[in-house]
Amino acid sequence: MKLQGSVAIWRRDMLVLRRSILSELVAVVAYPLTIYLAFGIGMKGYIGEVEGVPYSLFIAPGLITMTAVNAAYSESVWSLWFHRRVQFTIESYRVTPISVSEIVVAKIFSGFTHGLIKGLSVALVIFAITPFRFAPANLLAYLAFLIPGSALFSCAGVISGTIMDKPETIGRVEAILIMPLIFMSGLFFPLSSYPSTLVPWIKALPTTALFEGSRHALVHGDFSAAFGAQVAVMALITFIAAVRIFRRKMSE
Repeated sequence: MKLQGSVAIWRRDMLVLRRSILSELVAVVAYPLTIYLAFGIGMKGYIGEVEGVPYSLFIAPGLITMTAVNAAYSESVWSLWFHRRVQFTIESYRVTPISVSEIVVAKIFSGFTHGLIKGLSVALVIFAITPFRFAPANLLAYLAFLIPGSALFSCAGVISGTIMDKPETIGRVEAILIMPLIFMSGLFFPLSSYPSTLVPWIKALPTTALFEGSRHALVHGDFSAAFGAQVAVMALITFIAAVRIFRRKMSE
């Protein structure tokens, strides 16, 4: 598959992002930073340590990861829906030599890039104004989770933006599916808080592998091959599904 068309669409999306990058970053950073200050700083005297680390250190990696995957999903789903249903940019692409596969790959990479940029921005702010620190060597293991995790959510956004025709439906999916998957996966509390009968089901969620694996990688430098493989396999499966669903939708 040629990728010249994908690169051209991706560059267009990045030019659009550049025009509004400052306002977007302010909005993106505000939410996780508020949570960090409210819970990580405000509640640390009441919660103390979780899994052997201060609570502010426990939630920081999850907030960075949450920002990245949320941004990847939101950019993919809303960009694709808006270009398909409002601006009809997708139809404009289809009268050019750009293939359907190149369009969907471009949208996945655009969402993926948004996620990495915004996740990195939150990480820099948290690192600058809080005592959150980690060994630089841990960053590589953390990226092994963040990159496929952002790709997974970007592909999920492409699927949602392809099959949903109404914006309110997209909002419902975010409220009913995406946010619970994020918040139930141990972002704010350890998995040991769940009843023992629920733990195997929670661990089966790809978001649990993403948040648990990335936290242990960044804070402790531990890399869980099982969690890493789970996130990577889910990203690959979702990518294949996104390409097929988008291609089928465009053929209708």
